[in-house]
Amino acid sequence: METTVLDIGYDTITIITSDPYKMNVGGIPRNSLLVMVPSDLDSLPLHFILLRVLESAPTPLASEVQQTYFELQKKSMPELDVFTQSELQWGALKTSILGMFYPHPEVVDTIEFSGDLNNFVSAHKYRVYAPNDELLNLIVNCLVPKDNRFEIGSLRLTECRLPLPTKPLPNVKVIISTQDISGRRTAMFGKTRLGKSNVVKLIAQSLIESTKETNTVGQLIFDINGEYANDNPYDNSSSLASSYPDRCIIYAITQKKATPSRPLKLNFYEHPDSTHRIIGSLLRQDGKDSGYIRTFSSIELPSLETIIKMPYSESDIKVRRIRKIQIYWAILRKAGFDVDEAKLRNMAPSTPYVGKFNPGFKDKLREEAYKKIGVQQIPPKPNTLDSLVDELEIINQFRRSKPKDALLKSESSGDPIFDPDDVGLLEFFDPKSGLGPSLIQPYRMYHDKNAGNFEKEILIHLDSGKTVILDLGNAHPQLLQYFSDDLSIAVFNHQVDKFSNDKLGDHFIQLYFEEAHNLFPRKDDEAREIYSRFAKEGAKYHIGMVYSTQSPTTISKDLLAQTENFFVAHISSREEVDALAKLNVAYESMKEDILRAKTPGYIRMLTQSHRFVVSVQANKFIPPNKKIGE
Repeated sequence: METTVLDIGYDTITIITSDPYKMNVGGIPRNSLLVMVPSDLDSLPLHFILLRVLESAPTPLASEVQQTYFELQKKSMPELDVFTQSELQWGALKTSILGMFYPHPEVVDTIEFSGDLNNFVSAHKYRVYAPNDELLNLIVNCLVPKDNRFEIGSLRLTECRLPLPTKPLPNVKVIISTQDISGRRTAMFGKTRLGKSNVVKLIAQSLIESTKETNTVGQLIFDINGEYANDNPYDNSSSLASSYPDRCIIYAITQKKATPSRPLKLNFYEHPDSTHRIIGSLLRQDGKDSGYIRTFSSIELPSLETIIKMPYSESDIKVRRIRKIQIYWAILRKAGFDVDEAKLRNMAPSTPYVGKFNPGFKDKLREEAYKKIGVQQIPPKPNTLDSLVDELEIINQFRRSKPKDALLKSESSGDPIFDPDDVGLLEFFDPKSGLGPSLIQPYRMYHDKNAGNFEKEILIHLDSGKTVILDLGNAHPQLLQYFSDDLSIAVFNHQVDKFSNDKLGDHFIQLYFEEAHNLFPRKDDEAREIYSRFAKEGAKYHIGMVYSTQSPTTISKDLLAQTENFFVAHISSREEVDALAKLNVAYESMKEDILRAKTPGYIRMLTQSHRFVVSVQANKFIPPNKKIGE
């Protein structure tokens, strides 16, 4: 059934409608799609204009219609005569112009879309129709690349699923192409428990399925809730890992019996700057925050890399910094942290005055310290971790017994050999009272003397097209931050190196971040450099991202500006929805639906290929070897 146009412009069109028209086409909900065509196409190229319904519009007779209803109510008329009913059934709808579909001027059997009109004529020369399923399928899917297609859900024009008796609801599958996802930025917005994670699984699944022959996309998922690595029988939710065991590799901080995984551990010796911060956070979390413990936790240790890069002209400062690292190593050793001493020796910094495990104390100080405990035969300077522990215990005892001894001061500057940070480390290493290193023994579960190789392993897996899932469920925030930062930097540097050597080819790496506002905060000065570089330079180096958050306003402007694909579920804040519409004008007409509709999986999707927002009921993630309902 057709209707006609009341008013026409370049941006909006007002159409005439009636009750029989609405009933015949199954209703016209807000944001539904209509097509407008010239009434006579004989003299014009074949084309149609796509419209989206915005709201009801006043007609020239609106005041008369209202007057009629008012008079009828006053007179308490039980029924309307057929002539009055015929007059009152007419109305109008305001629609926005999404663009034009027409045959591609250069490619046979191909449709092209433009977001504007090249011309329009008088309103009475057009007819408006409600598209059937076949035409809706063309509208929604014809612009999607033919390669690497994946069905993500079904077209759902309204949250209400009650059909009118005259016509069933549309039955149209919605297709995406992984070409729109690989190497691009994809945002998931919406409140929790409304299907964002399910859509992320579908996107990851689409990349696994579309590259199973080529292995051209490696995926790295930072799984902070463990839902991509582990099945959840309580809501009948399968994990990505169990669905594709041959394509997925799990690294877990806390390994689970039901989920095969590899250990995700830290080598606390090799990363003193970050692991010391982690220990401090774990101590505070466990309520261990008394005097000497608090002092130990507040110390900032340098990294081995910064010490190694220090110039010779700063050798005195370098010696002091090396000594801090050595005291920290001694603490770990006393706490029972395993160590590959040969490996550590190869990477440990040194100066002409300080060896790998030699803190570089003057001979006179060593002689007096050992004599103090009755040792006449002074042992060689330390060259193992155990001998370093022994020497530090003896020197610390001397420091306590003679805190103002001249031997504890630098001969050149007269400054104390041990600054406040050194003292804080030594007091934790060998406390007057208290447990000291014994306090951190429980944290050995996060340590592995062979850790560090997992980074190289993961890069190899990504290059071979595997999906690597980091199971960070219940991880301490400091550990989560460490692994996120460290692996993100490794991936970025790896891709930059391949770019520099012309080895990128058609291979991509896709990263998945949840709670993205923690990594890409709104204020640029709070963002860590690596994530800012992902936002600005990732596409150049074939790095794509899928990031999830509840609030668009909490995300970096740089990242939002570079994001190509959007999947938006229910958002309850008008401020957030207004921000989304300002970010991408295509969502302006969808704001009220986003605020009201709360059905899980009901998504407003806009991808690189889709030139307008498509309302989708996302499929539930189903493993390839299962059927819906199993």
